[in-house]
Amino acid sequence: MEEDCEVVGQAADGAEAVAMVLRYEPSILLLDFDMPRLSGLEVLRELAQRPSATRSILLTAAIPRHQIVEALKAGACGVVMKESCTQLLLKAIRVIMAGLYWVECDPVTDIQMYLRAQSRAQTQSPARSSFGLTRRENEILATIVAGLSNKDIAKRFSLSEDTVKHHLTNIFNKVGVSSRLELALFAIQHHLIES
Repeated sequence: MEEDCEVVGQAADGAEAVAMVLRYEPSILLLDFDMPRLSGLEVLRELAQRPSATRSILLTAAIPRHQIVEALKAGACGVVMKESCTQLLLKAIRVIMAGLYWVECDPVTDIQMYLRAQSRAQTQSPARSSFGLTRRENEILATIVAGLSNKDIAKRFSLSEDTVKHHLTNIFNKVGVSSRLELALFAIQHHLIES
């Protein structure tokens, strides 16, 4: 429907998309993030190994920030959310054809600066919440993650097994879990212990 755009092909999966890009050498490739055979990221990596002037736009319903960075590093020139209106997609295409990049809803003039900023944001450790745990409860939590039994924990901290059980009950209540395995997974997920 756009006078300055012409569709030269449509692929059913990632492998076919790669073949069609190599055959037709389009200016723009609209690439679905989730495709059969080869994902959008895999297509980008495959095309990066071959000389091509095609500029790729990754279309996705949802994407974590680290995968946006991964897609850009793999050769995507833009990432557009599928829920975006048609006019936004067309604007992204034109911005990319002008030599810029497009990330979610905005043009990006300096992709290296964007990638550096995103890398810095990823390497900064998330703020740790203590969940109201005492120093002793944190020590016991670390031993649970390490796989120690109540008897071993009691020995390590010169406590009775009943005291260890009491601490564990308090920890379970504070973080909202009901088993040692859940507690260990919770502790790792929420960065409650040092690596």
